[in-house]
Amino acid sequence: MNRHIRQLMSVAILGTIFTVSAPVHAESLWSDPLRTMGDVSGNPARMPATIDSCGLAAQLRRPLTLLDAVERALCGNPQTRQAWANVKVQAATVGVSRAAYLPTLTAGGTWSKANNHTTYPDFPQADSTLKANSSDVNLNLSWVLYDFGLRAANLENARQLLNAANATQDDTLQTVFLSTVQSFYDAQAGQALLAATTEAEQAAAESFKASEAKYLAGAGTLADKLQAQTSYAQASLKRAQAAGDLQNALGSLAIVMGLRPNTPLTLAVLGDAADAPLLQQAVDDLIAETVRTHPKILAAQAQLKAAQAQIDASRAEGRPTLSLFATGDRSDTPITQVSSQQTITSRSIGLRLNIPLTDGFSTKYKVRGAEAQAESKEAELANVEQQVMLEVWKSNQALRTEAENLRSTDILLRSARQSFDVAKGRYKAGVGNILELLKAQSDLASAQQQRILSLTNWQTARLRLAASLGRLRTDGI
Repeated sequence: MNRHIRQLMSVAILGTIFTVSAPVHAESLWSDPLRTMGDVSGNPARMPATIDSCGLAAQLRRPLTLLDAVERALCGNPQTRQAWANVKVQAATVGVSRAAYLPTLTAGGTWSKANNHTTYPDFPQADSTLKANSSDVNLNLSWVLYDFGLRAANLENARQLLNAANATQDDTLQTVFLSTVQSFYDAQAGQALLAATTEAEQAAAESFKASEAKYLAGAGTLADKLQAQTSYAQASLKRAQAAGDLQNALGSLAIVMGLRPNTPLTLAVLGDAADAPLLQQAVDDLIAETVRTHPKILAAQAQLKAAQAQIDASRAEGRPTLSLFATGDRSDTPITQVSSQQTITSRSIGLRLNIPLTDGFSTKYKVRGAEAQAESKEAELANVEQQVMLEVWKSNQALRTEAENLRSTDILLRSARQSFDVAKGRYKAGVGNILELLKAQSDLASAQQQRILSLTNWQTARLRLAASLGRLRTDGI
């Protein structure tokens, strides 16, 4: 190959390598030469582990805690994996935009073989055969030097869309986190309600046995016995319903964790309540902080900036571009075309200026459309801010309400339990009637259910407020 062509290729390759050289991270130079993966997490859950499985054990813990369930969901839920993949898509788009600053180098070549045979029927001694080979090798370099901001605008657009994708991933993690919390506490509530209805069934069975013994002894009436039997059957029905609800809740929890609904799960026992530190912070401060840091708002802000960058890109499309070009070519011409074989070597280098003169007003309408898109994104940002602020307000009020309910149900449960103990003692002593006992028994079962729901609702409201603030973290459970 010609010496000048080799020099041209060497300069182009070295220039490309030096341009893309940067401090490497985990990937090698060739897997991510333009360093676009630095803003992409190592796994869907943004956990410290850099492997796709998030470093979690294959075997589920028994009993399963809320932290275990959340970690499984953040890593295995299809929504978090899709959001992670979208970030990688946008990171690749940033790479495409950065590549526009680099030269393009293409090489090509052809080789052919000719075999010509000439015959003279009347003079066979003059027959001849000619075999010849021909080849062509070429090298082309193109490098855009200036484009009035088109590449810069496209790169800014890609960067902001990557920021939006990262913020959307954060928001998706918050959403899946909260869904897991809700499903986990629903399952815990179902587990506690099954235990409560089982206890109520046992109490109803004891009441039925006591009324039946009195009836057989002649100290009670048939009506008392039948009422106790009816209460016992209703308690059994509620216990069976609670068992079914628990299985449905466990199946929903398994799905949000990315597992099959028939995966066996054993949950930790529902604990008692603790103080909520977020109640001590004024709601005005919460709202002001949320507007600055919430992932939904950050994503909407990044999308607005991307739309503004697209306006600049649309304007730059109608402006001139200045490019450097260089070519090198070597070809062998066979003697079938000329009197003797020739080798032709050519090379060229120069500047190319491309000035758009008219495009049928296409650029004008592209700019107009981009400006309208930016207006839409600005309105979308305002709408998202309002929704987030309203969610913070509602979540804060809901947490205060559930905290009050928590105190009320604690008093209710203690009173109902004492009332039942008194009614049971009075009935056994013969000074109370069956209606008084069954009423106290029903009130106790209702108080137990309200206490369980109040506990889980308070826990959910506490974490829902954290989610509305964009603050849900595994270390805050």
